[in-house]
Amino acid sequence: MNLNIHGLEISYPTQRYPFYARRGMVATSNAFAAQAGLEMLKKGGNAVDAALAAAACLTVCEPTANGIGGDAFALVAFEGKLYGLNASGPAPRRLSLESLAVLGLKEIPRYGFVPVNVPGAPAGWAALSERFGRLPLSDVFAPAVDYAENGYPVSAVLSRQWQRAFEIYSRNLKDDAFQPWFRTFAPEGRAPQPGEVMRLPDHARTLRLIAESNAEAFYRGELAERIDAFAREHGGFLRAEDLAAFQPEWVQPIGTQFKGLEVWEIPPNGQGIAALLALNILRGFDLEAQDKHSARSYHLQIEALKLALTEAQQQVADPKFMRASLDHLLSEEWAEEKRALIREEAVLPPPSPEIQGGTVYLCTADSEGNMVSFIQSNYMGFGSGLVVAGTGIALHNRGHNFSLDPQHPNCLAPGKRPYHTIIPGFLTKDGQPLGPFGVMGGFMQPQGHVQVIVNLACFGHNPQAALDAPRFQWIRGNEVNLEQTVPADAARQLAAWGHEVTVTGENAFYGRGQIILRSGEVLVGGTESRVDGTAAVW
Repeated sequence: MNLNIHGLEISYPTQRYPFYARRGMVATSNAFAAQAGLEMLKKGGNAVDAALAAAACLTVCEPTANGIGGDAFALVAFEGKLYGLNASGPAPRRLSLESLAVLGLKEIPRYGFVPVNVPGAPAGWAALSERFGRLPLSDVFAPAVDYAENGYPVSAVLSRQWQRAFEIYSRNLKDDAFQPWFRTFAPEGRAPQPGEVMRLPDHARTLRLIAESNAEAFYRGELAERIDAFAREHGGFLRAEDLAAFQPEWVQPIGTQFKGLEVWEIPPNGQGIAALLALNILRGFDLEAQDKHSARSYHLQIEALKLALTEAQQQVADPKFMRASLDHLLSEEWAEEKRALIREEAVLPPPSPEIQGGTVYLCTADSEGNMVSFIQSNYMGFGSGLVVAGTGIALHNRGHNFSLDPQHPNCLAPGKRPYHTIIPGFLTKDGQPLGPFGVMGGFMQPQGHVQVIVNLACFGHNPQAALDAPRFQWIRGNEVNLEQTVPADAARQLAAWGHEVTVTGENAFYGRGQIILRSGEVLVGGTESRVDGTAAVW
């Protein structure tokens, strides 16, 4: 397979042309964050410094999808070698099936302290900086601190997301514990309007403390004490000892071969393996012979993802608790068995959870060949709805993904990491780094990864066209949503084959992605056109 990353242009209503650079590129969902990353490259920093600057900036400039109290994962190509970092936090030691039974809970709620795990992102930032960074974190976080203190104008897309969250929280979050969220993110009693300048002074002080202490303040200092006190005040489970015990984990990336590319993901507890499983199934079909927009092409991808996601939801958990081996799941024998289940019509899989999200993805590259695929999230937008008063720390709600079935490998247990939706991706070719990619958005993420890789590897799209191409989203059972740019003939044929098709309007969510690929000394990038995606180039 000859990957033509400058190649095929397809005319889509949202399509833009790819970005080109030579000395560096930062692709994110927010222009301020992209510029913050590029600023680090121009100061002499590397791709890791750029990624961390963008990540910190996103907690300020796109708080609707991530925050200081979230989790993070990264794939880093540094000096030709690929490294993986899992900075997702476990359940507090006081949280158990028994403690939920005492509360009379039969499921894990979306909001409040029950779904709050240890936040992993700040420790992930510090670990990446310490191992690979060139600049001090105080310099790297300076743009984020500036935007938090002095303000930034809110975009129309961000305002719409903020308004949606405000409406949901106003209806559902009445307890006193949630009032710091409203004081922090809706100080005027409403969501900010497009063009309105938003300031988050508590974020500025917290980011300074994290930078100055290399995250020690968050896990064993002043911020840890404030998180502990807030949890105790409102009946939460999280304690200072949970924070103090946390360490991010360096992990070995897992991968597969697909049409001449090597595709890499973070191993469980992340769901990146679902994308690899689907690609392994699809590897046995001649997708290149299909028209990109044919019903057959969509059908094969949908059915492969059904099988892969269903398997992931049954098997993926904290790796210490998984029963199935990764070698077995990634084997050709497994792929052949599942491939044989695909028919000419839609087939019902076992039940799956609803699609939810709230994540930011970014990728960076420098002139030395280093590249970063980075993702962080609070989940479901702002997360649990809890903000630690006076800190700007919005606590995530990743514990919502635990099962309460004692027989399930992902069953809730103290100190255990849950099934995690956020997944950075990376491509190599013939063992050499090609570039980072990602598509954020809950259980849409592996679906987005597969569709982008198929567009690149099978249909000759350049990075921007691969992102702009019409997407589908499997929901559950035979339900599948199609973007309105999917050809009507394909939609009708899919329905005839038994897919329960819904063609959605422009406000439907199909993930948000970025890609940077290296072609000789040139970087070629794409960034999501469905939202405020941008790439800063040098």
